[in-house]
Amino acid sequence: MTAQPSPSPRYVATPQALAEVAAALRQEPRLAVDTEAASFHRYRDRIYLLQVSGRTETALIDPLAVSDLAPFGALLLNPNIEKTFHDADYDLRVLDRDYGFHAVHLFDTRIAAQLAGEPAIGLGALVEKYLGIKLDKEHQKADWSRRPLPPPMLAYAAADTQHLLALREALEQRLSSLGRLAWAHEEFKQLESLRWTGGPVGGDEDTYLRLKGAKALPPRNLAALRLLHRWRDTVAERDDKAPFRIVGNDVLLAVSRALPATTAEMESLRDVPASLARRYGDALLDAVAQAKRLPDAELPRLERRARPAKDPGFDVRLEALKAARNRIALELGLDPGVLCGRTTLEAVARARPTTRGALEQIPELRRWQIDVLGEAFLATLR
Repeated sequence: MTAQPSPSPRYVATPQALAEVAAALRQEPRLAVDTEAASFHRYRDRIYLLQVSGRTETALIDPLAVSDLAPFGALLLNPNIEKTFHDADYDLRVLDRDYGFHAVHLFDTRIAAQLAGEPAIGLGALVEKYLGIKLDKEHQKADWSRRPLPPPMLAYAAADTQHLLALREALEQRLSSLGRLAWAHEEFKQLESLRWTGGPVGGDEDTYLRLKGAKALPPRNLAALRLLHRWRDTVAERDDKAPFRIVGNDVLLAVSRALPATTAEMESLRDVPASLARRYGDALLDAVAQAKRLPDAELPRLERRARPAKDPGFDVRLEALKAARNRIALELGLDPGVLCGRTTLEAVARARPTTRGALEQIPELRRWQIDVLGEAFLATLR
């Protein structure tokens, strides 16, 4: 299947233009939607571009120029128009976070590809396989906050939705031939309830504990990491840069472990580049010195939660369920994690269902999974 050449996208930078585009797109049965953010570059991530394609028109909506995007939000909420995304999860969450927009009647080409057993589920790989078109991914990590956006970036953004409806058609046909279209629709329905669950950037005082290796540090070293992390966040917010572009996590951890007292000690650390030591050395040393001066009572201490009593048969049941899942996944040509993820397997192992009705009471299990795996799971647990 080969997609037809797409017309030039329309750049939407005024309320009037948005109203005109939204009026035209309301007549479409299906729309392809995507967003571009700049978390790789900016301290505060947000949507910097919205792409929408119908059958004959692609609009690139500039949310920096148009403050009221209600006409776009109304399109997402229109139940008569299907919205196609590729990997909708993040897009839907940030649309909720930034604008309170929610979407209904969805199709996700990434989920469709997974359920079709595709080994490569990136948009570029799927468009090339099903449509014979090679997408340029040069601007995948570009800074979408820059203005004006150069023509190559606009073309890249438009391409992400211009071919999405044709890909959707191809994947729907593939799922229909496999008898799995109902599976996909059940998964798409789940997407409608997605909401932003993360806090604001820099808003969580304990974010430093999420750094790999942080929880293994002794209390005073952990105090140094907390201060270093807080300093980095302050600089990143001031300069509106992604925190890792100021100082990487590996540097913060290396300084926290070593607790250097002098510039020479700082520069001797293998994980601290010389250029970075020269630029931020005084600030890093100051944070370490503050940590060394803290009274013991003010040092951070991790609360160790008591683990619940372990069910002695849980691991045995989980491994047996996993074996049954893997066998059926192999028969279907599906990735085992797509057929049934570990969290869902654990929920089944804990519940120990004995009937289909009991399976249906497990929130993590989809109906299609019960249809495909239910008898095998019940037989395994008997």
